[in-house]
Amino acid sequence: MEKLKLHSPDLTAGNIAKIAELFPNCVTEVHDNDPRNLSSSFNLHNSSFLKHAIDFDLLRQELSADLVEGPQERYRLDWPGKREALATANAPIAKTLRPCREESVDFDTTKNLYIEGDNLEALKLLQETYLGKVKMIYIDPPYNKDADVLYPDNFAEDSTDYLARTNQDDAEGNRLVANLESNGRFHSIWLSNLFPRLKIARNLLANDGVVFISIDDVELPNLRKLCDEIFGATNHVGNIIWKNATDNNPTQIATEHEYILCFAKSKPALEPAWKGRISAAKETMLTQFGKLKAIHKDDLPALTKSFRNFVKQNSEILIPLTHYTQIDGGGPFTGSRKVHNPKPGGYVYDVDNPDTGETYAMPANGYRFPPDTMADLLKSGKVIFPDKCDQIIQIKEYLKDYQEKLSSWIVLDSRSAANSFDKLFEERKVFKNPKPHDLILWFSSFLTSTDDIVVDFYSGSATTAHAVMALNAEDSEKRRYIMVQFPELCDEKSPACKSGYATIAEIGKERIRRAGTKIRAELQAQIKGELPGSDKHQEITAKLANLDTGFRVLKVDTSNMADVFYRPDEVTQDGLALQVENIKPDRSPEDLLFQVLLDWGVDLASPIRKDEVRMMNDEVEKIYTVFTVGENDLVACFDTGVTENLIKEIAKSAPLRAVFRDASFATDATKINIEQIFKALSPHTELKAI
Repeated sequence: MEKLKLHSPDLTAGNIAKIAELFPNCVTEVHDNDPRNLSSSFNLHNSSFLKHAIDFDLLRQELSADLVEGPQERYRLDWPGKREALATANAPIAKTLRPCREESVDFDTTKNLYIEGDNLEALKLLQETYLGKVKMIYIDPPYNKDADVLYPDNFAEDSTDYLARTNQDDAEGNRLVANLESNGRFHSIWLSNLFPRLKIARNLLANDGVVFISIDDVELPNLRKLCDEIFGATNHVGNIIWKNATDNNPTQIATEHEYILCFAKSKPALEPAWKGRISAAKETMLTQFGKLKAIHKDDLPALTKSFRNFVKQNSEILIPLTHYTQIDGGGPFTGSRKVHNPKPGGYVYDVDNPDTGETYAMPANGYRFPPDTMADLLKSGKVIFPDKCDQIIQIKEYLKDYQEKLSSWIVLDSRSAANSFDKLFEERKVFKNPKPHDLILWFSSFLTSTDDIVVDFYSGSATTAHAVMALNAEDSEKRRYIMVQFPELCDEKSPACKSGYATIAEIGKERIRRAGTKIRAELQAQIKGELPGSDKHQEITAKLANLDTGFRVLKVDTSNMADVFYRPDEVTQDGLALQVENIKPDRSPEDLLFQVLLDWGVDLASPIRKDEVRMMNDEVEKIYTVFTVGENDLVACFDTGVTENLIKEIAKSAPLRAVFRDASFATDATKINIEQIFKALSPHTELKAI
């Protein structure tokens, strides 16, 4: 029976295999004396490990029509430690994700994931399952400007050391150090930290997926070059300037903004997926307009007055539509200058008011439309004539036709986010400078819909999770999120620590719990305000029923498998008795299940059913625990003493996949016969063991 490999994909080996298909002569074999290299194969003849490698001299020659002699100058981003960062990105790890039910919310039903641990390791573990499936990534990485910004101290270790650490040795895994500006490798440390993470993150993106990255002036140039290299310069969608808050204590120039870089996995594939946003403000205004029209009928002055009062009283939530306050038979509208030609060379003609015969001033560059189009606009009453003839006409832009577009300039005060966060937590200042969830909600609304996955692997206070839940509550979609956060310790003197939060991850999880409760309470309040049985009442009730405010907590940990599983060559003859069991004693059956899900690429948010199956063995009843994942996608049993009767019972359900422990079977005969049993009862089941 085939064994599960139980480690993350070896990207280097995959890349070598792709090159081998194109240039088989460029692939060779070399000795590798490090048994921890999981892609190696053991050679019994010389007691060493062999691995495939690329002959780069031959490869360079294959890719050049001219004779290649040594390195040549070329445009590229380079820094000390780049090769090590690339090797680190490609190296496999033998780690796992362990479920934590007690910290989760709605563990059995939620589709959301909160992963606690190093984000590079988490991204590697997610690759098998979510390769090409993520629609949007938002990250707010360290800006590299403060002494309290921490980085793993292994940024520059070579791939061998990294592999050793991520396989078994976790002693140094949680050490973080500050990157001070006095450090000679100030920018290199930052680049080496971000490069492998973005490289793997790109693999997770769907073909029409995008990544948004917040940054400030310090590393903006390096980030742009880094993303050009990873995503390709042609996939740069744009830079967004976020006007957040004024720096009240500037040294020379007041800093009032940050940047958000946007890159696509494939810009041509993105364009048809990019959509205008259905505005909540637009829906609110049109709903209120309908109610007021039912009251005022055709009394336009009274209707206009009431509508303008409503907009004025609710201006904060109706931005940027507060100027749609004029009303005619077509509903609320505003004046637009879209008659102007943006560049010289527009159409030149006079426009007369059909009621007064007066001629109005022409735009400096002429009109955008030809005379026939302008005649149609005049006939349909869509032209707005100003009070004076020396002014330029406008055309009516109706609220019902409005569609929000993502702008390169966003005004959103970060101080309001801090105030909102403090109100949510009650304990003030537990997290420094949280991002406003409206910012990420805004991005998500243009690109994502039901079943789309949103990832944030620098999740901090879990703003992205809050945004996804809020947007789902707004438009009744079912987006999913995956948050990743390192359990960075809070300062002992900080308000967070004094409030009982030991790590940033604890703050993030609590923020999701409280935000979910608040969003549900707001929907329930809306339901109470509507007439039972009305369309609106049913609509909000359906929103509440479909809303997922839960999350499944998974924690990055060392593999469930003992050292003997990965390094059998290091086991001595006198130590064999202690190594019969290849699974660590502190691991539960559910721990094993999640490592199998990772290895087999099964969705980590799949529903899991746990059944107790009673079987009679030699007139003694034995209870087995059997896990069923999804719609019979995978069935697993990790108990010992598994008999042929239990195997037949499982095989009858015809699962897509089935897995057992290697040491599960009651007898050697059972272990030998299992493949024949499945071949007879469920021939399409993929069968493996750990």
